[in-house]
Amino acid sequence: MLDRVLGRASLKERIAELEDERDSLQNRLDAEQERRADAVSDRQDAQERVNRLEDKVTQLEDALDRTQDGDDDIDFRGVEELQGPRVDAVLDRLASVDAGPEGVMTAMVEETPSEPVREAFGERAPLVARAAPCLAVTDDAGVVSAALDVPAPPTRFERWSDGVELDREWFRPTGRYAVALVRADLFALGEYDGREQRSVSGFHSGVKSDHSKGGFSQGRFERLREEQIDEHLGKCRDRIAERKAERLYLLGDREAIDRLDVGAEATDAVDATGDPESALADAVREFFSVRLYRL
Repeated sequence: MLDRVLGRASLKERIAELEDERDSLQNRLDAEQERRADAVSDRQDAQERVNRLEDKVTQLEDALDRTQDGDDDIDFRGVEELQGPRVDAVLDRLASVDAGPEGVMTAMVEETPSEPVREAFGERAPLVARAAPCLAVTDDAGVVSAALDVPAPPTRFERWSDGVELDREWFRPTGRYAVALVRADLFALGEYDGREQRSVSGFHSGVKSDHSKGGFSQGRFERLREEQIDEHLGKCRDRIAERKAERLYLLGDREAIDRLDVGAEATDAVDATGDPESALADAVREFFSVRLYRL
């Protein structure tokens, strides 16, 4: 009775209503944070798959181009992944071609073949477009017709000469050079003299990959993770600057490579993971492999 007289009953009822509304909002917030945590985990998993899916997207785009160009009735005579001595054997064979003055067309095709390249390859020109970016080779008699995926490609060119125009440095460097593998939480650096590895080093960094259900908020988790990645990339940048070899080839996760912002002879996205030394070995093997397209 006294509460009603003093108007406290209505206040208590209002407080109860506000507490119920607060609890409802808190439950919605908790559910939203949990959903966002699951979403960021899914996004991280998806990011890991992006590099592998890029090739598939390119293949689908090529298939669309073939449909538009009406070239579905032609296909590669064969496709082979070359590694190690097999790369040298194929390059030796191409270097031995002697077709006389202006008998061989060699072209570094970045995207769409130019008109001179289309004329040189004739009905096989759409295959060059499908293999691009590539080093394409043919002779005026149609005996030689191939394209190579080049690990460290030169700038675009096309020319007729008496033999195939190629530089072994595009496929496997000679002399001293370094290869760095960089991911958001992994780094490895190898220094080489030709094919011989002279040194290798690397490290893992403690970068958070999943947001726990408790603890701090999703936003704080993401900020902390970005700070950890920045710290990791800073260490990578310092270690790269300490290398002895001037030439650098930079491999790894595309986002990490872009954020690292270090000048290199060539960069490439690779899927190598694991401990630093074995991951670097896998990355080097993948990067310096050469895909041969028989046109």
